[in-house]
Amino acid sequence: MAAAGLTLAGSLNAAPKVRRISPNEKMNVAVIGAGGKGSSDTDSVASENIVALCDIDDNVLNARGQKYPGAKKYNDYRKMLDEMNKEIDAVIVATPDHHHAPASIRAMRLGKHVYCQKPLTHSVYEARLMRDTARKYKVATQMGNQGSAESGLRKAIEVVQAGAIGNVRQVHVWSNRPIWPQGMARPKDTPPVPSNIHWDLFLGPAPERPYHPDYQPFKWRGWVDYGTGALGDMACHTANMPFRALKLGYPTSIEAETSGFNGESYPKSSTIRFEFPAREGLAPVSFFWYDGGRTPNDDIAGEVLTRIEGQKDKEGKPMARKLPGSGCLLIGDKGHLFSPDDYGAKFFLLPEKSFVDFKGPDQTIPRSPGHYKEWIEACKGGKPAFSNFDIAAYLTEIILLGCVAIRAGKRVEWDGPKMKSKNAPEVAQFVKRKYRKGWEV
Repeated sequence: MAAAGLTLAGSLNAAPKVRRISPNEKMNVAVIGAGGKGSSDTDSVASENIVALCDIDDNVLNARGQKYPGAKKYNDYRKMLDEMNKEIDAVIVATPDHHHAPASIRAMRLGKHVYCQKPLTHSVYEARLMRDTARKYKVATQMGNQGSAESGLRKAIEVVQAGAIGNVRQVHVWSNRPIWPQGMARPKDTPPVPSNIHWDLFLGPAPERPYHPDYQPFKWRGWVDYGTGALGDMACHTANMPFRALKLGYPTSIEAETSGFNGESYPKSSTIRFEFPAREGLAPVSFFWYDGGRTPNDDIAGEVLTRIEGQKDKEGKPMARKLPGSGCLLIGDKGHLFSPDDYGAKFFLLPEKSFVDFKGPDQTIPRSPGHYKEWIEACKGGKPAFSNFDIAAYLTEIILLGCVAIRAGKRVEWDGPKMKSKNAPEVAQFVKRKYRKGWEV
């Protein structure tokens, strides 16, 4: 295996030293996963010093290196963190999902602040570990669900928690994902690995298998070994607002109905139901997730459809009575809250005639100076980012239980604190995965 001689144990067990960075000082940032979202993440913190770039694709690495010529280039983040430990203050992790936890945890154990893309982890176990590790090493963290910084999302939370729509007993969230292939079997052909791809390093903690272009660079999201499907990709965005507004703790059960699941790739479509008990004086909640073209039925979405039907498109024509590709609907006993996008940036209270005179509650949540600025300020001694790992890992842990239910193929009764199923002990293999040697967490 590439770089097998890395000082894994030594680097992880070394006493971390979190360097204090003054607000007027630039911090040294290393980027793991330099292309795709990692590219825009890097550009968004370019006010700091970009000191290292890591990617398994030499073409991506060299192209990004031209923009940041002062950054050292690596293919293996383990080697980068070993060699540049003293030169790095913070790390951005924008790899495929299966590398999120191994890279982030290694960095945090070295005392590095971490910004990690969503979903925060590939498994339920890793989410719990990420939260615990961030707390232990007292590093500044943030997950890349940019909607957390939107004023609309924060106001929606205030509106719900002020009781404007009453007790919420149902939440419906739907997505236009997947926009990548799902529901397919493993390829049988084994084409050669392109010269620019370091395939063993792409696999990292995942089981060994031959290279195929159906896995990399973008199609990895649909494969169980590398991604978390439509749910993992988008629920950290779309479910973020209701999760916070309704203080959704651990569910008592999760059940998935899918278009078929073969164990290799996530299904073409799914409906997942989470049951949440009463908590902190709030009513029990049934939370429904839909993907692959599925949406709530007309009986559920009637108020939303009526509002849409009354709107006009850009050309001034009446809009079709059809739900948008993605959205979120909270159904309360006094009204509904509808957000028509992935990030909760906008929302509407329905039926509109019931809220004509609604002025909104007092502001209780500070507004954001900007998603990336929150993290940078936290790294320099400021208050924690709104989507720091303490809450982001909790959100991710709960969301990824939907992936567990898909793989289980049955209703899963769940004991959240113990992180185990009450009725299906066999799902433990989906809660915590096995890692290839040298990539353990």
